[in-house]
Amino acid sequence: MSDHQKVCAIKGDQGRAIRALLERIGDKWALTIIAMLYTRRLRFTELQQRIRGISQRMLSLTLRKLERDGLVIRTVHAEVPPRVEYELSALATTLVPHAVALAEWAIEHNPEIDANRAAHDERQR
Repeated sequence: MSDHQKVCAIKGDQGRAIRALLERIGDKWALTIIAMLYTRRLRFTELQQRIRGISQRMLSLTLRKLERDGLVIRTVHAEVPPRVEYELSALATTLVPHAVALAEWAIEHNPEIDANRAAHDERQR
């Protein structure tokens, strides 16, 4: 089946699933968090220190959403104070090569996209 046929064969529920996933991983922080956790598990504070510009609240919300989707595993260690670590699930590790491919595509085509935007904006004036 060609790529065109695959796209045309997407049914309603599949389309909703695709949009929901793209909404989740396409937000400002999700892929950054996934990238940080790709090589090792990290504590919340370590994640916050490594991701510039993310607030504690946004990191917490994004981690909860990723955990709910089964992409991040949260482990609480019974210590005083409690130690909480985050790591990627097996499911999330299958996402990483696709995310890298998308990032590479964006980097490769960014000059063309910028030129198209500039040309479009110029025509609108």
